Amino acid sequence: MKLNGKLLRDARRLLGEEDYVQASEKYWGTVAQAIKAVAAKRGLKIMRHRSISEFVYKLHEEFPEQKFWELYRAASELHTNFYEEHLPPNGVVENAKAVEELINKLRVLT
Repeated sequence: MKLNGKLLRDARRLLGEEDYVQASEKYWGTVAQAIKAVAAKRGLKIMRHRSISEFVYKLHEEFPEQKFWELYRAASELHTNFYEEHLPPNGVVENAKAVEELINKLRVLT
């Protein structure tokens, strides 16, 4: 989770600088690291992108009221934005808000 804090600070800074592509990837990295931390606490090691999605879906099934899957999809869309630059700036900002919410919920599980 230490790396998570640095990535999140970098993502916020880049978003403030309106570097939406780089902010998108930093927000994705924040989520990926937080998910891996939650998995590690449960004795699991996540090594593949698909494994991240599968683990988040298990969290969604375990805690449906937390909307983990919905929030994760926003993070995944930011990851795609890094490669495709398909989101408008306000789309990045809205997804970044969802990522912030997701990170806060994942921290409770670590």
